Amino acid sequence: MASSPSPAALLSLTVNGEPRRTAPGTIADLVRSLELDPAKVAVERNGEIAPRSTLAQVPLADGDVLEIVHFVGGGQGDTGPDDDDTWTVAGRTFRSRLIVGTGKYKDFAQNAAAVEASGAEIVTVAVRRVNVSDPKAPMLTDFIDPRKITYLPNTAGCFTAEDAIRTLRLAREAGGWDLVKLEVLGEAKTLYPNMVETIRATEVLAKEGFAPMVYCTDDPIAAKQLEDAGAVAVMPLGAPIGSGLGIQNRVTIRLIVEGAKVPVLVDAGVGTASDAAVAMELGCDGVLMNTAIAEAKDPLRMARAMKLAVEAGRAAYRAGRMATRKYADPSSPLAGLI
Repeated sequence: MASSPSPAALLSLTVNGEPRRTAPGTIADLVRSLELDPAKVAVERNGEIAPRSTLAQVPLADGDVLEIVHFVGGGQGDTGPDDDDTWTVAGRTFRSRLIVGTGKYKDFAQNAAAVEASGAEIVTVAVRRVNVSDPKAPMLTDFIDPRKITYLPNTAGCFTAEDAIRTLRLAREAGGWDLVKLEVLGEAKTLYPNMVETIRATEVLAKEGFAPMVYCTDDPIAAKQLEDAGAVAVMPLGAPIGSGLGIQNRVTIRLIVEGAKVPVLVDAGVGTASDAAVAMELGCDGVLMNTAIAEAKDPLRMARAMKLAVEAGRAAYRAGRMATRKYADPSSPLAGLI
């Protein structure tokens, strides 16, 4: 029977911000010792991504600092009557124009049920540290299959371009996705985007082969700058994140839609189905929401309502609304009036 290594032989590491002593070995050995599957996580070692294909070959060294991350909450349903009405981003084509988040639900099961009810084909996911003290805890991928639903890793909670870029590099290593959602926040109270940092991060990510869909202010000039920087979609806010206030400035959203050569999706501020319909009636390609569904009293019913609202708003936009008039115009002819 092999004896345990002596304390002097143990390596001193920092894993996800916590000190840890472990036996010499490879990164893969460490991951397995934490009861994690190397195929389901991404690892950063001393500030550099450790490619998954090398984890079994890279030896640990005393003093190594490692970050081990996975995706957390941050099925294609019926496609509706307009099966020909698809949209495309970065060469990928989708039928559903509703993107939903994966945060704030009571558990992953409810989250998965809401995704199915919404008919969404894309979900946003946050990249977070693995809980190494409870490696058997449920993971989002156990409930929402990334082979059936497109995962859109996002940079929620990042306040600098560097943090956002680092997060998405880890996301690509963890899941292989290059279609990502970028947001770089300015400050914690409003969660408004810092457009200087956002544009800078977009330029770097585009050069590295990412296809960034970018959260931005409802500013037509900023939206055009993002497009020029390499954004594959621009995602202006309707109102502050999680506020549920609905679209506050229809004029600027319409101007962004009119001027964009990439998809435009309203991101943030939707509170109820009518808000989603308004976004689609303005000509947006889609709507992204999380809190409006997750914090509804009945999330599954709201998810279905949002699905129908997006479809109805899109159908109304395609139909072309009637002209507005200053005065009444009778529906029935006056000729032959008794």
